[in-house]
Amino acid sequence: MIRGHAGEPAYVVVLKTLGAPVRRRSLRRRPSDSRVAPQPAPTPVTTARATVVGAVPLTSPGDAWLLGADLEYEAQSAIAVLDSVVHLHRSAAADARVPVVSRERALVVRIGYGAGEEVADGRWSEAVEVPPPSPGRRERSGVLRPQERLAAILGGRDVTLACEELTLRARLDADAARWREAAFQLRVALEAAIAELGPWAGQTDVAARIDELRDQRGAVGDAANAALEGGLDDARIAAVEHALDRVEAALRARTQAELGG
Repeated sequence: MIRGHAGEPAYVVVLKTLGAPVRRRSLRRRPSDSRVAPQPAPTPVTTARATVVGAVPLTSPGDAWLLGADLEYEAQSAIAVLDSVVHLHRSAAADARVPVVSRERALVVRIGYGAGEEVADGRWSEAVEVPPPSPGRRERSGVLRPQERLAAILGGRDVTLACEELTLRARLDADAARWREAAFQLRVALEAAIAELGPWAGQTDVAARIDELRDQRGAVGDAANAALEGGLDDARIAAVEHALDRVEAALRARTQAELGG
């Protein structure tokens, strides 16, 4: 059960592991037990089914609601709820390796409705499958020509910067509306980008972009300081969003200059 404002129930999240392999215990283990065939069959992979159920019952018949629902909005909203649960689990377990939940990582997404005993077991009365979203603003990596750059990095013709990883972490927090964490992360990412982009200042417009990042120091520092005391207001959230966008743009410009694009 996930509770919202004033402790009111907001969602119920039902998790189930599917296809888990059966573990067999043996009293004796011979050396031959560890040998495998030259072309072994693929090992079955476990999957998880997550059902996000709204705590408030539908006020209209289920089929009418499903017919008029914005399926992509419902899908993104449910995945955001699930990602918040996984994020909290990551903190509670002190395990940084817990993966991020995203629309793109889902094997299949379904939107539907059902009675209480059905949805409590991850089932439904009726559901439809939601197709993957078309590429949009989130496809930032396409501008960076990731395959070409990966080849350059592996071949020693390019390097990754610490600010790139820091910026990605800030982006994850921003996309999940964790604005305090995004502000903290962005402050470090911004300073690292200003320092690390220096060697490319003579290429294309990288120098101008570094100057632009320096101009963001005040707003980002103010947001990070405010985050120390609590949540951010709309103006500071907008400042974080803008500064993060400018850091990402500067990193793209550096990559394009390095790849000769």
